Amino acid sequence: MSLTSHGAETSANWILLHPAYLKMKSLDVGDSAQLHAAFLAYMDLTEVRRWKEVSCVKSPELQLVLLEGKEKEGAHTQTVLALPVHKSLSHRSIRHMLDRGFPALLCAVGSDSTLVYQRMTDGLVTPDPPVGPFQDVGRRQHRKRRQQR
Repeated sequence: MSLTSHGAETSANWILLHPAYLKMKSLDVGDSAQLHAAFLAYMDLTEVRRWKEVSCVKSPELQLVLLEGKEKEGAHTQTVLALPVHKSLSHRSIRHMLDRGFPALLCAVGSDSTLVYQRMTDGLVTPDPPVGPFQDVGRRQHRKRRQQR
């Protein structure tokens, strides 16, 4: 094998050689798709979002890799469950995540490596009011209906 082909082989497999990936793999969860999703979320949290103290832990109950980290220095630790979009999540799994004692995020990982984060909560959360031009239209329609009565 030439030096050039070895370098190309190494760059093509950089994920498999990354220390964080190797650590996750050593947790022996057995689900390679979830392991890959966790690694992509790890890279996003550490390299793009610049989270602090990001580590990976095994959930023995769920047999999944979880990420723990802080959005910024001094912030509370959060747990991130990264799952490929084709995987389902049971009520028991959600309950386990919420019972860990940390705020929890679900990270859905698409086949194109798109990451979508959702906050997991115990109960319903009131969303922020919608923003955009449609908000004013709704108010005008509501006023118009009141005036017609």
